[in-house]
Formats: sequence, C-alpha cells, structure tokens
Amino acid sequence: MNLLYALDLVGTFVFAVSGLRLAAKKDMDLFGAAVIAFVTAVGGGTTRDLLLGATPVAWIENLDYSVAILLAVPVTIIFKKYIVNLKRTFFIFDSIGIALFTISGMEKALEFGLSPGMAMGMGMVSAVVGGVIRDILCNEIPLIFRKEIYATACLTGALFFYMMSVIDLNTDINYVLTTILIFSIRVISIKYNLSMPKMK
Repeated sequence: MNLLYALDLVGTFVFAVSGLRLAAKKDMDLFGAAVIAFVTAVGGGTTRDLLLGATPVAWIENLDYSVAILLAVPVTIIFKKYIVNLKRTFFIFDSIGIALFTISGMEKALEFGLSPGMAMGMGMVSAVVGGVIRDILCNEIPLIFRKEIYATACLTGALFFYMMSVIDLNTDINYVLTTILIFSIRVISIKYNLSMPKMK
C-alpha cells in the first residue's frame, strides 16, 4: 500500500466520521447517519472521477473505501461522547479530511494529464463537494459558502504541493507537509477569526 492510497483511505474514514457527527447532532437514525457518512466520504471523489472520466469511480471499483466508511460507524458510536458533541473534534476531522482529499484529488488529476491549474481545481473538488452534500442533506449552509477560509486553504495547499513536486521534493514528505499546511491554515483562520471578504 503506497502512502497516497493510505491517505485516501484515511481521508475517507475521517470524512465519514464528520458526516456521522453531524447526522447525530440532527437526531438521524442509524440508516440516515450511514447515508450521510457515505455521501460525505465519497461525494467529492465521485464528482472528481466523473469529471475526469475515471469510471468505474474509485469506491465502486475498490471495496476498501466502503470498509473504511463502515468502520467509521462503530468507531463513532463507541466514542460518541468524544466525537458527537465536540465542535473541536468535528473541526479536526473535517480539516484533516479536506487536506488528505486535496492531495489525492490533485494527484489523480495530474495522472490523467490535466494542467496544474485544473488539477488544483480537482483537488479542491475532491475535498469540498462531499462536505457540501453533507451540509445540504442536513439542512446546513455548506462550510464552503460561509465566511470561514475553507476552499482557499485547499487551493493554497494544492499550489504548495505542486510547487514542491516541481523542485522534486520527496513525495512522501510533500504529502505530509501539504497536509500540515492545509490543516494549519484552517486552524489559524479559526483562531484569529480570519475570513474571506463578504459579498455586499
């Protein structure tokens, strides 16, 4: 198992947990929560694969993704008091998820021969679309449309990842540094209440 594939599975798991956490807050039953977990985890990757023409999409072709999502259900139930009611926990899982999916999405787009700019866009799509679907189904305004720095963190991380690959930085180190960068941007933006300008 290479590191990128491992990161993709970890991203799938943490996004599933973030979906389950929100579903629990909305008092959904187990089936509803599982559906939210599933669309949160694979929504972005599915959209990316369809846009790239990469069919069958990754989670249909590889059952490991479904296993990662199913594993998130009992983990969330067992550690419910640590996960469901803590806003900080949701923030951590969501931020890790977007970081990992930005990297895997961009890598896949580059493998399909897309230009660096379009590959960055595909990285962002991979990272945010699942969360958008999750929030819409849970009757929430998607994070990407709020004042928080969210998609911008993904694009910044994607640009950093590409620049480091151009100078031939070790790929595994690049994965780690990009994940840390995206996560750090999210943490700093929340801590210091930084945001994009509002539409007026």
